[in-house]
Amino acid sequence: MTIKEAQEAVDRWIKEYGVRYFSELTNMTVLTEEVGELARVMARKYGDQSFKPGEKDNLGEEMADVLWVLICLANQTGVDLTEELQKSIQKKTFRDKTRHLDNPKLKA
Repeated sequence: MTIKEAQEAVDRWIKEYGVRYFSELTNMTVLTEEVGELARVMARKYGDQSFKPGEKDNLGEEMADVLWVLICLANQTGVDLTEELQKSIQKKTFRDKTRHLDNPKLKA
C-alpha cells in the first residue's frame, strides 16, 4: 500500500463507518494520546520498565494507530503525505548530507 492509497483507504473508512472526521483539534489530541501509548510500549520493550500484568507487546499496533490518526489529520487538512515526505527527505538530504557522517558520536 502506498501512502496515497493509505490516505484514500482511511478516508473511505471514515466515510463508511466513522460517520465523519473528528475535529482537527480532537484528532491532534488523539494523536498525542496514541504517541503516549506507543511510548509506553517502547519504555517497556526497550527501556528499563517491564510490562505490567495484562499488558502486551503490541508495538506494531501502536505504530499503526499513530499512523492512522496522522493520516486523518492529513486528509482533513488537505496535506498530501507522499509529496510532503518526499520534500522532507530532500530537505534532510541537502541539510544533513555530511552532518551524521561527520558525527564522531555515531562512529562508535
